[in-house]
Amino acid sequence: MQGWVAPTGRTHPEGYACCPSPGGTFRGVYTISKAELFGEKTVSRGRKAYLLGNGIVQLTTLIGGGHIAELRFSESTGLPALSPLWVPPWDTIEPYTYKPKIHTSRYGTLTEGKLLSGLVGHNICLDYFGSPSPEEAEQGLSQHGEAPSARWQKKDLRVTANEVALTLSVGLPVAGLRFRREICLRRGESVVYFTETVFNERKADHFFHWTQHVTLGPPFLSHRDSRVLIPATKGITFPHGYDEGKALLASGQEFRWPMAPLRKGRTVDLTRPLLRRGLGFVVSVLLNPSRDVAYVTAINDRARLVIGYCFNRLDFPWVAVWEENHAIANVPWKQETQARGLEFGTTPLPVMRREAYARSQLFGVPTFTCVPARGRKTIRYSAFLAQAPNNFGPLRDVRVFGKEIVIVGRKPKAEIRVPASKLQRPLSVTQ
Repeated sequence: MQGWVAPTGRTHPEGYACCPSPGGTFRGVYTISKAELFGEKTVSRGRKAYLLGNGIVQLTTLIGGGHIAELRFSESTGLPALSPLWVPPWDTIEPYTYKPKIHTSRYGTLTEGKLLSGLVGHNICLDYFGSPSPEEAEQGLSQHGEAPSARWQKKDLRVTANEVALTLSVGLPVAGLRFRREICLRRGESVVYFTETVFNERKADHFFHWTQHVTLGPPFLSHRDSRVLIPATKGITFPHGYDEGKALLASGQEFRWPMAPLRKGRTVDLTRPLLRRGLGFVVSVLLNPSRDVAYVTAINDRARLVIGYCFNRLDFPWVAVWEENHAIANVPWKQETQARGLEFGTTPLPVMRREAYARSQLFGVPTFTCVPARGRKTIRYSAFLAQAPNNFGPLRDVRVFGKEIVIVGRKPKAEIRVPASKLQRPLSVTQ
């Protein structure tokens, strides 16, 4: 197998080296020309944000909704400075400023419009995954809970010799919860470490949904060049079709990942994105119960760019896969959007809460989580970027060994090892 830099392991002129180890494994080694760790306030497409960087990767997170708007390699590395995360084709606003009388014509009614007014990239769904009921919408609730539409507050920003870490917090008054997220970058690593804690401020146990709605978009997302990889077993298609009757898949049908049933018969491979222009779909898949650590990942072969997330399968046993491909005509979509969501969480399907809780289990696995009265629940997970060598080929697996994330290809001995010094167990704690 050939490497994509000199086989001696010499440093790439722009600051990256891929060093073969015995047996053909490739190990990412970074030499940092601009090694300063930093964290600072910024403005991202007119939105209030924070920018974190370590000389290898940089991440932008928004105050409005806490969305991760961008994750990419720093330009100084010479690697593709392309963020795989989706950017909507419409101009967004701070979602907490959404007012139905002013913004319905631009973003839609409050049920979805408040979220869509500020949506970008990776957003959290908390404390429910899906639409509010009509009665909840009348009380001001929007898609996917309070968190992705609220104003978040900075609690801490620290820069040490080895890492930069930002802590943001948001209150969810209707749910009676408080949420805190720490985002950490370590020196010399292309990994982002997330630590999230839900605090229950009430005197009763709270059952809820907790989903990481990671959405990929063009130019990273491409029918020709991109593939997704999820260690899933079985799945089910969305029970309610798709918006405006534009469903690619049959409704409410069980299937074996990745071959899902088409609405008009036969099956289709969901590892390839952007399947049919003018159609969309939602499915949920159960992650392989034999794994302790699960993942979602995608590769763009042309850019040789890999993005992935690793997490404890018991924390997030489900992945909802969503695709929009120039289908929805209503505002703000206007049949202009291409996106693929890889939404890992506690809950399989984005339906109204009353429907979700009526189905307490699917395939024998719980569909919600719980935080005790006056208690807290902490979950850790990681995101990573990597560049694949030339001719690396399709992805086969992602594994975590010690302080490394190992991306495994289908070709013999094809591996990319990503240093990840802050990986720790246990990944989750409930108190």
